[in-house]
Amino acid sequence: MVELTQQSIDASAVTQTVTSPNSGAVVLFLGTTRQFTDAKETVTLTYTAYVPMATSEMEKLEAEAKARWPIDQCVLIHRLGEVPIGEASVAVAVSTPHRRDAFEAASWLMDRLKELVPVWKKEHWASGSTDWVHPGLVQRSDENTLQ
Repeated sequence: MVELTQQSIDASAVTQTVTSPNSGAVVLFLGTTRQFTDAKETVTLTYTAYVPMATSEMEKLEAEAKARWPIDQCVLIHRLGEVPIGEASVAVAVSTPHRRDAFEAASWLMDRLKELVPVWKKEHWASGSTDWVHPGLVQRSDENTLQ
């Protein structure tokens, strides 16, 4: 199951969705909004996406993960819109017969999701400035340069 949502992510509901009597392992990863990045204070994050393309890429990742590991159930959810401090912006959950596969599959899915799915993050800093962030690249709106 893949989903892009404007609503809060319910970790208990996600865990319940992947829990299965056929699996002895459930791994749930939540990416949450942290207050500080190095010494800079974040007020909130805003996520945006081209939903049809992002959904398609998430479905491809789910299918590839199921081909690589014996996944029983899989959930990928990404928030869109504003995500306040402490709230989850992304959830990856898998169930498998054994824990090693569950850990490996969840880690691989989270890494590929950040790398390949076109969801963009904007950091809103306490100073009033903002930055568009992509793993490995930071667009400084006040400097108009990539770092």
